[in-house]
Amino acid sequence: MSSDASVVSPANRQATWRELFAKEDWWAVWIGLGLVLVAVVLFANGASLKWIAVTPQKWSTLDQVAAQFGANAMRYLALFALWLVLFGIAVRALGLRLADFIPAFVVLFIVSTLIYALGAWDQASRYNLEPPLVALVLGLLASNLLRLPAWLQRGLRVEFYIKTGIVLLGAGFPFVLILWAGPVAIGQAAIVSLVTFGVIYLVAVKLGLDRRLAATLGAGGAVCGVSGAIAVAGAVGAKKEHAPIAITLVILWAIVMIFVLPLASKALGLPTGVAGAWIGTSEFADAAGLAAAQTYSAYAGQAGITGTPEASVQAFTLMKVIGRDVWIGVWALVLSIIATTRWENDGVTSRADAGEIWRRFPKFVIGFLIASVIVSLAAKGLSYDAYKKTLTPDLVAPLQGLRNWAFILCFLSIGLTTRLRDLATAGARPFYAFTAGVVVNVILGYILSTIVFVDFWTKLGEAAP
Repeated sequence: MSSDASVVSPANRQATWRELFAKEDWWAVWIGLGLVLVAVVLFANGASLKWIAVTPQKWSTLDQVAAQFGANAMRYLALFALWLVLFGIAVRALGLRLADFIPAFVVLFIVSTLIYALGAWDQASRYNLEPPLVALVLGLLASNLLRLPAWLQRGLRVEFYIKTGIVLLGAGFPFVLILWAGPVAIGQAAIVSLVTFGVIYLVAVKLGLDRRLAATLGAGGAVCGVSGAIAVAGAVGAKKEHAPIAITLVILWAIVMIFVLPLASKALGLPTGVAGAWIGTSEFADAAGLAAAQTYSAYAGQAGITGTPEASVQAFTLMKVIGRDVWIGVWALVLSIIATTRWENDGVTSRADAGEIWRRFPKFVIGFLIASVIVSLAAKGLSYDAYKKTLTPDLVAPLQGLRNWAFILCFLSIGLTTRLRDLATAGARPFYAFTAGVVVNVILGYILSTIVFVDFWTKLGEAAP
């Protein structure tokens, strides 16, 4: 009897199932969707996650914030225990010792709590003390001015925290909004991605850089920052130093844009939806872009800035997560084929197949979409008034609170893992090539968001969630 290569062997099936619990992406999905499902079940039975999803409330004096912590001490302890258990199970499955992770997470959670509380100060918006920015700046100062202990690094799971937060972000996204806005977001992202990649690649090659480094730099700027650079570096057989160079430049410009894009959007008086689209088109990393979008959401209603606060985050997510991140696998596949058929074969050991699209596909995007569907089904049949009066405060708001905790953990971790002196090691030519893409990316993103598709993004900011 002849063998059939299309039949999946039991060993391969077992390996596929193991992957569901051996990858950070999948653990972010399980944690995020697990919380969403628990919240929906509680809501259906007249209960809520509100008690454990505690967040600092507005305050004006230190006595008030102290009273808040005193009255809610058990809730904060319960929330800490919840995150520690969920992340602890995941990192243990990923091969990290709990004895290494727990002490670092304790410090991370305590500092994040203080940062979150600072963001609730009634003067915080006046001084731009938004929690994501404060977490990032504080982390950068600590990592670059102090000698941090090695054990602290083991709890700084940047990608894990942001992916979990993105899955939870889906709970505040009506699925109909994704269906309505998705095609525009994907179209705008495709335009910017193709142009940005082309500029970075051509400038890099013109400067004499290896084509595989040029492709890695281009993917980092055009698709999904760090993840895009890593995926494409592997797909084209880049040298081991190529991905770190691209990652360094992605982090450098992502941090710069966290501050530049919200301030520029505010100076221009952009509506929240338009600003969020520009940020989503022009930022290079999910975490950095979310920090910028959340910062701009606090400007809603100030100095003539129109649109709902949540619209900046929604527009960013549509552009970056739905519009750009989903292309990682496709870019890896296409560039792998080009590398193996058109470039020199040195360093390329195998050609990617169509399965590369699924292997490189960011699984947390699936979690985001499923979370949106679950909450949308829970809201089915509710009027807008009922949605706002019951489902939003009892179901959506607690999940948004947990999402914000995950984001602050992420932003603080970014700062604590970024050494500014290391950013200088990337070299001048890669910096020039990537910066050329940055300039084009920001200008083209602005034109598309504020002129070509401005009516669409403005309406998004005016639409009821």
